[in-house]
Amino acid sequence: MTRTPARILLVDHSANGLAARKSVLQELGHCVVTATSGADALEQFLAEPFDLVVTDYKMPRMGGLELIGCLRGQAPTLPIVLLSGFSDALGLAEASTGADVVLQKSANEVSHLIRAVNRLLRRKIAKKPPASQIALKAKRKTV
Repeated sequence: MTRTPARILLVDHSANGLAARKSVLQELGHCVVTATSGADALEQFLAEPFDLVVTDYKMPRMGGLELIGCLRGQAPTLPIVLLSGFSDALGLAEASTGADVVLQKSANEVSHLIRAVNRLLRRKIAKKPPASQIALKAKRKTV
């Protein structure tokens, strides 16, 4: 079974971090669109659909938490990963940030990011109703 590549919006003000993460996600077969600020990311999100967002915490113009708040207002079930070099020091967690996963920037970040993205995309696919339910609803509407 071939899987359709996910459309991922990757947000970070650091060009090096953006390039490295984009490369990793593209190697997994995903289509990755980048933004260098939360404001730019929100504009892109409103213009086209994405399956998942990976955002940095600290950015100019609009930080990661503000971006997450805006995204949740538009798409409450959108899978979101928050990255921060300060997550431990600031006590950032899923419950306090609105993200589905909070990852500490570290030497192990790539493997954690890959696992989180794969898990969140599987969860998103699982939430879609089976084709049989879609067909049944369509049939009920015509009856």
